[in-house]
Amino acid sequence: MNVIRNILNSRSEKNGNFFSKIQKIVNFKPKNIEPYEKAFTHRSLNLKDKKGNAVNFERLEFLGDAMLSSVIAAHLFKEVPEGNEGYLTKMRAKVVSRKHLNELGKDLKLIELVRTNIPKSQFGINIHGNLFEALIGAIYLDRGFVYCERFIKEAVIDPYVDIESLEGQIISYKSLLIEWCQKEKKVFSYEVYEDTGKDEMKHFAVKLWIDDKVVAKARATSKKKAEEKASKRAYFAFQSKINI
Repeated sequence: MNVIRNILNSRSEKNGNFFSKIQKIVNFKPKNIEPYEKAFTHRSLNLKDKKGNAVNFERLEFLGDAMLSSVIAAHLFKEVPEGNEGYLTKMRAKVVSRKHLNELGKDLKLIELVRTNIPKSQFGINIHGNLFEALIGAIYLDRGFVYCERFIKEAVIDPYVDIESLEGQIISYKSLLIEWCQKEKKVFSYEVYEDTGKDEMKHFAVKLWIDDKVVAKARATSKKKAEEKASKRAYFAFQSKINI
């Protein structure tokens, strides 16, 4: 573990006082910097502790996700006493959506702190949200639930969690459209009708059928994205009926 600590400490120096940067982000003085070092260590370094366990942010990401979800759930439970289980679940999903977490991680410029053997330009967009969750996990290990809750309140709840605006947000047009089709007893299906494998990046084209009629088409780099894009187009076509 001393070898790993030395490697990570040298990384801190190269990053220009890693401790100070973390302190500025979390708005308190860490007691133990090691969880934060791990929270910004990518698996491409292939670091292991003396027991042979991997040293990277992935386990902290899991822990941070659980902490974030529980704090947001408690906040919504308290703030919306009239909300039933389904309503609270949907509202929490909007707050902790991958898109929102990516925006939070991006705003904090967390990717600048990552130590990796892979060029940062090759990371997908989700690295920002993953690091944000890992940071929360590190805070929990360092200072416990109270500090973890305080950080989430300052970084997420106070600036972004507004009940009225959240109610109007749509995080999945596909889920919304399927729910409407089931409610109205409409027959629907998504059909992949094209796979342009000759492109530099593979694309998929999707047709959305409702009651034996093609109501929307879309094309994207994955079936999931194409289905979501087609669902969004269909939603706006049927918006007046869906929102009744």
